[in-house]
Amino acid sequence: MAENDVFSDLVAGVAGRRASALKASDGAVSLMLDVSGLTAANRDLIEADLRTALTTAGAKSVRIMMTAERITPRLIAVASGKGGVGKSTLSANLAVAMARSGRAVGLVDADIYGPSQTQLMGADGSKPEAADKKMFPVMGAGGVPFLSMGQLVNPGQAVAWRGPMAGNALSQLVDAHWGDVRDIIVDLPPGTGDIQLSMVQKHKPLGAIIISTPQDLALIDAMRAISFFDTAKIPIIGLVENMAGYLCPNCGDVSNPFGHGGAEAAAAELNILFLGRIPLDISIRLASDAGEPPALGDGWISDSFAAIAQQVSDWIDKHQAAPA
Repeated sequence: MAENDVFSDLVAGVAGRRASALKASDGAVSLMLDVSGLTAANRDLIEADLRTALTTAGAKSVRIMMTAERITPRLIAVASGKGGVGKSTLSANLAVAMARSGRAVGLVDADIYGPSQTQLMGADGSKPEAADKKMFPVMGAGGVPFLSMGQLVNPGQAVAWRGPMAGNALSQLVDAHWGDVRDIIVDLPPGTGDIQLSMVQKHKPLGAIIISTPQDLALIDAMRAISFFDTAKIPIIGLVENMAGYLCPNCGDVSNPFGHGGAEAAAAELNILFLGRIPLDISIRLASDAGEPPALGDGWISDSFAAIAQQVSDWIDKHQAAPA
């Protein structure tokens, strides 16, 4: 067997498709190694394994040139005009549902003052590694990489920062080592304050999803969020109605404590896409508290998140091709 073929099989067994341009002559081996998306520890481990395998097989010298593709992920903002409407739960489950469909998706918890994604994504206590002054996202539920202010402060610690400091924190979460991630779901804080301004001015999301409960008071605040993104010239992907209907586990009757159809009617009035409804169901609360996003499961609740995720994915593909 030719020298190149012997070393080629070894390299493929260690690095797979990350290795390319292998050359071998008189025991001198050189190759390219794509390290996109790898932490420093994983990169060093693969390099060491390659060197060990090649020298064991008879290589006298090994030269490994590392490369990393620069990918700029598309940002999808999830916003609401007020708190308590389920924005963070939607963000987590949207990211998980998109990942289940095969998309390379990440999640940023941009709620600097009230981060909750560490719990929702089942990664309480996780801390991101860093290299070259940038963080590596932590792997969360469903294999979704994510970053959150909750990973950088002690549990229960208040974050009392003025606007510029919060904006800088947002930039650190967004400008991270995202590797092969193409789309990032950004869970924004409620309202239209400094974080939202930093997001639209510095990072320019591809589009925004607005979430509201059906009642008039929440819809009034949702309209403010829509107006904010319109003014910033960020397209609205669509509107989601959360807590839409309660199915009684005892009698099976459906009631609507927050009203019904308000968000869909508002979407029609504003000529924007209505993405769907998420029910008011105790299983969502229990799964979320346990760090197990319902979108990971099966059944009609998981299907609801999957249907919304499919519409969002279709919108992304229509409005911008995946970066090279």
